[in-house]
Amino acid sequence: MLPYTPEQLFALVGDVERYPDFVPWITSMRTWNARDLGDGATTLDAEAGVGFSFLKERFATRVRRDAAAPRIDVSLLSGPFRKLTNSWAFFEDDAGTRIEFDIDFQFKSRLLEGLLAANFHHAVDKLMACFEARARALYGA
Repeated sequence: MLPYTPEQLFALVGDVERYPDFVPWITSMRTWNARDLGDGATTLDAEAGVGFSFLKERFATRVRRDAAAPRIDVSLLSGPFRKLTNSWAFFEDDAGTRIEFDIDFQFKSRLLEGLLAANFHHAVDKLMACFEARARALYGA
């Protein structure tokens, strides 16, 4: 539960171009093919450069942002994954907003799968902490 509106958090998560500003392992972001789908929905393609101590990689996704829902869905276009999907859903609550984040992925490489799967929950916790810190910086405590 975060003390912000669903609209604020939707805008923060949907602003993929800013991820390198607050997610330390995202080293670059390039977007293209932005389209307005009508009824508050948009889509764009995004390529992220990621860097960890032992790994530097790029992957591209299609990001669908639906402000009416509010929901953001991400699907794989290319990269080191065999599959990658994630979704963010934002639900208004008396205390602010409840976020549901779901991710499903599988790497093409068994080595990467073995290395990263063991630390997956830690990585998701760190990712959520980055977004929470960004929300505090943008919208206050």
